[in-house]
Amino acid sequence: MNRVFSPYLDQFVIVFTNDILIYSKNREEHAEHLRTVLQMLREKQLYGKLSKCAFWIESIDFLGHIILGQGLSVDPKKVEPVEKWPTPKSVTEVRLFLGLAL
Repeated sequence: MNRVFSPYLDQFVIVFTNDILIYSKNREEHAEHLRTVLQMLREKQLYGKLSKCAFWIESIDFLGHIILGQGLSVDPKKVEPVEKWPTPKSVTEVRLFLGLAL
């Protein structure tokens, strides 16, 4: 996927394994970017499952982050287990916590 979309990576496309994220500044630009990505998939005979696609959305959870038009934030569901972890009281508990956090 990185080779397929290499001309567009970090311009308006992010690829992670088989997930494709298309981002744009406005709706007109997004229509053009979406058309480009879908055409590229068609040319390379790659197909997506429509039930797993989301088009024209204003926010998305992606790789543990919430992406909005206003910016990026960490997904609170990912931070919650670390915040609720009890204070370690032994070396073993510190190691367990580090295993979770890293």
